[in-house]
Amino acid sequence: MRWLAPLFSVLFGAALLAQEEELPKDPEPMDIEPPLLIQETPNRNIVPNAPAASGQKDLDPERIALALEKAKKNAASGERLYKSGIIAKVDAENRALKVIRLEADLSGAKLELAKQNIEVQQVRLEAGEISAEEMETAKSLLAGATKDAETAAARKNQAELDAAELNLRRQQKLLAMGSGRKSEVSRAQEKVSALQQKN
Repeated sequence: MRWLAPLFSVLFGAALLAQEEELPKDPEPMDIEPPLLIQETPNRNIVPNAPAASGQKDLDPERIALALEKAKKNAASGERLYKSGIIAKVDAENRALKVIRLEADLSGAKLELAKQNIEVQQVRLEAGEISAEEMETAKSLLAGATKDAETAAARKNQAELDAAELNLRRQQKLLAMGSGRKSEVSRAQEKVSALQQKN
């Protein structure tokens, strides 16, 4: 019996080693917890204007108008979704701010087209293809487009300043409650200062 016990334990150990070699080796340990689906995005309420694919602003009024209509629908549903608890208040505010930005972009695109039209009409006037009255009509259209663009730009600047001030107050409240960071407050203050200088 004494001779069989050590022999049995050696055979049992060899069988275990053979089984370990047969098992596939996993190069990476498995994650037990799945990754979070919602990632933290800093300063979500400060949304810069996305440049066009060419690196310049989109100057096509038709495309901007389509984007504006879509943004208006999103903004209209934003308040309802916020009241239902589906989206945050910041998201609803961002939707409204996007509408104001697109309105300013649309006015700017119309102004650029009016300026281009003036140049074309000036060449046509010098060539004798149009009358002076048609040139005056083009100039009055340019004046109207300029006024609209200035009004829309002022409204956009004020809306962005209001949004930045609101963000600053939120960050200060979060810091006072112990949930915020000083870096977020200072970043919000810098944003407010930059917009105040711009206005």
